[in-house]
Amino acid sequence: MTELIWDGKYIDGKRQTPVRVALPFQTIETVNESAADRNRTLELFSAGRTTDWRNRLIWGDKKYVLPSLLPELAGKVNLAYIDPPFDTGADFSFTATVPLRHQNDETDAITFLKEPSIIEQKAYRDTWGRGLDSYLQWFYETAVLLNELLDEEGSLYVHLDWHIGHYAKAVLDEVFGIDRFKNEIVWKRSLPHNDPQKYGAIHDTLLFYVKGNSYTFNQQFVEQSEEYKKSHYTQRDPDGRIYRLQSLSASGTGPARKFGSKTISPPKGTHWRFSQERIDELLEQGKIVFTSTGQPNFKRYLDESKGSALQSIWTDVNPLNPQAIERLDYPTQKPESLLERIIKASSNEGDLVLDCFGGSGTTAAVAEKLGRRWITCDLGRFAIHTARKRLLSLPRVKPFTVQNLGKYERQAWQSAEFRNAGADELEERRRSEAAYRDFILNLYHSTPVSGHAWLHGIKSGRMVHVAPVDAPVTLSDVRSIAREVWKASNSSGEGRKAAADILGWEFAFELNETAKQIAAESRVDVAFKKIPHEVLEKKAVEQGDIKFFELGALSVDTALTKRELRIKLTDFIVPTDDVPHDALKSITHWSQMIDYWAVDWDFKDDTFHNQWQSYRTRQDPAIELKAKYEYAEPGDYKVMVKVIDILGNDTTKTLDIKVR
Repeated sequence: MTELIWDGKYIDGKRQTPVRVALPFQTIETVNESAADRNRTLELFSAGRTTDWRNRLIWGDKKYVLPSLLPELAGKVNLAYIDPPFDTGADFSFTATVPLRHQNDETDAITFLKEPSIIEQKAYRDTWGRGLDSYLQWFYETAVLLNELLDEEGSLYVHLDWHIGHYAKAVLDEVFGIDRFKNEIVWKRSLPHNDPQKYGAIHDTLLFYVKGNSYTFNQQFVEQSEEYKKSHYTQRDPDGRIYRLQSLSASGTGPARKFGSKTISPPKGTHWRFSQERIDELLEQGKIVFTSTGQPNFKRYLDESKGSALQSIWTDVNPLNPQAIERLDYPTQKPESLLERIIKASSNEGDLVLDCFGGSGTTAAVAEKLGRRWITCDLGRFAIHTARKRLLSLPRVKPFTVQNLGKYERQAWQSAEFRNAGADELEERRRSEAAYRDFILNLYHSTPVSGHAWLHGIKSGRMVHVAPVDAPVTLSDVRSIAREVWKASNSSGEGRKAAADILGWEFAFELNETAKQIAAESRVDVAFKKIPHEVLEKKAVEQGDIKFFELGALSVDTALTKRELRIKLTDFIVPTDDVPHDALKSITHWSQMIDYWAVDWDFKDDTFHNQWQSYRTRQDPAIELKAKYEYAEPGDYKVMVKVIDILGNDTTKTLDIKVR
């Protein structure tokens, strides 16, 4: 077999293979799940029984997501469609929108391009940093994992263009086998245009592979042109039905069949396309006609025709235009009709469809509409938010979960980046944690300090605490930090005001309000800074400064009348560092920063269950700032409100409600 070789495929003679770390997923939100569904899931889980399937929207790098799916789903995915980077250089940028008015009516808006985050730039650099060599290694590793996830009768469609498609085919031939390649499909994706000094590039390529000899394929048909109908359907029955004659033979070999009292062999090199039972039926229905030479033909009626069998050149699937209803202003969005054709052809109802470059969620949305199960993932936070809104806009969307790899991904990262080989377990853990804290302090541009239990650095006169990778910052932590900050800052007896920045991956709810309480009680000014996901790879800092944003603050008013709870958003404070100055000038009201918000009316301190939501769309840019709910039973309830801003970042607030 001919092999494609690239720099990095072999190192010291050893084939480089994908990351094989299988991390447990964390469900951070369930969407559209009823109280009954929620209780049933809890009952099944507590009884140790398998819970009902939930479709999954996963935020994470497919480098970690795909191997983490293997323990559960190896050999169980029926169809995978991927739309990987085309070497465009802008695979993670997106258009953010700021509505110009906050009233609940239709509004104009100002848009701006949100550049890729550091981790997204790093992912792109990993893909294209060494040019074609790094892309091919990256693509090879993806193909290997997808092959392992596919069912033996499963299929893979890879969507590329002229930049890279021919190289990708060589890689897929190696992973799947040349005999598993079924089609190169050409999709005409744009209208004719002039490209300087070359032919106009107006098509993408879909490479269609299968896992095994037997695979799902449901023939698709396209409507025949009027010209074709006139030229081919030229015969008419006495009752007026129009038909054409079609040969009963097809290429290949096969036995003779009986046509009434005659036994007729197919022409040399062909076989009869129908079984004996089917031929008998057609004879009885008068649908077989014999030519003057005695050869049987089949009457194909125009009113029974499904159309022409779909071929490998698709010119009838239109690209998204600026006025398309489904358009989300997502740069790599594909038309739903394209995915509908693929999913119908290579899967059946109830089958599992996977897309590990989820983008705006087209694959998930179409799979949902067609009654398939689905999993989609994406590295971009905004992509996950866009897909969630899109799915919620579907009528009768089934409950689905939003997941990530959370603390487990961070634990794996800390172990890989800061492990000290040769030390005993306790010593290795201590050194690893110290190296991790020093790394975060360096990114925060602060100076390490020693001799404290809770304080790790200092910056501009403010003490700095670095939280561990696998635990949220809690109220108890804040009180301990505040006490130590006060003690360290007042050792001279001057009684001056103390201050601290607390850096964490996750925070217990309402810590912004807790900070105000701590400041009042202990005279310590506390600020909470979120450690961004971007730091999970050291090399990310080469692309620019890591930004530690303060937590957003949300204010909510409540009113309880008997068992009906009404809540109203009254303020939302969020950092605007990533919003360009021109767009920032258009923000005259805090609600313009809100793109989506949702409520869990009975939060159980585990997973956020989206039971109500309001969000902006291109068709309806207004957003409701009030919500209400009537409780069936009295009791003490915890309500969680989640707000997502125009950049895809979320802020939560919990409320304690007593229903009597």
